[in-house]
Amino acid sequence: MPNQLHIVVCAGIAPDPLQTLEPVMALKGPGLKNEMMLPAVLDPWAASALYEAANLVAKNPGSRLWLASLGPKAKLQQVMMTIAQKVSFELVAIDAPLGGFADAHATAAALTEAIDAISGLDKAKLLLFGGWESATRGAGATMQLVGERLGITDQFMGVDQIEMRDDGSFEVLERVEGGKHQVSECVGAPAVLGWATGNLPEPRNNPQIGMTNMRTVMPALQKAKPAALADNGLQYVSASLPSQQRQTRVVKDMAADAIAQELVAWIGAE
Repeated sequence: MPNQLHIVVCAGIAPDPLQTLEPVMALKGPGLKNEMMLPAVLDPWAASALYEAANLVAKNPGSRLWLASLGPKAKLQQVMMTIAQKVSFELVAIDAPLGGFADAHATAAALTEAIDAISGLDKAKLLLFGGWESATRGAGATMQLVGERLGITDQFMGVDQIEMRDDGSFEVLERVEGGKHQVSECVGAPAVLGWATGNLPEPRNNPQIGMTNMRTVMPALQKAKPAALADNGLQYVSASLPSQQRQTRVVKDMAADAIAQELVAWIGAE
């Protein structure tokens, strides 16, 4: 018998990586040059989580899918015009600053507050999806922090696949070193899954799905609550592009520890 799941995907937006991204120091801290002028896209890591979630919802009738996204309303609207044509979802919008320098704890607090306020969400059925990493808030800790704030202790990171069973339990494949996967089992929801790239391709644009989604996306954007992301004492001394260097050596049969030590020494000399 299909499981009725409530899946919330946490997905931020990021400047289009095809653009020139130049870090600058502003009065309020580091940011990107002309950041608000740059076209935005859905974070690629989180996009994989969204497509996997939509596939899981389609296989389990009666399930629901929410997309919780944090960013300036104007940028969210721009991105949703494209993403809304991919899969069906209910948008939970949070009006907050864009950028890759926000504190993960502040971001997690804003996301948790928005998820707690979702009408009709049954946390006993909740699967919290998101990117294992992020193209903007790349602390690698945001999903874990949201899960902890929601009281969810079953967490899986680097997920490439989930297989649901009829009794509500599921099996996940988590990436580990050496190009291998760790097979993990969970008795059921609630759980947090931080996705890697998954196995699904990007869905084709479907204008009919887009029109259906936009009926709820626009009201959700209008109702988006502003969230001020506190820095929590986080400070940056500088922000700049990495220097370009090319020092090529070809070495055979070098031990991994020796390679790591040489990399640490090279980084420390910068």
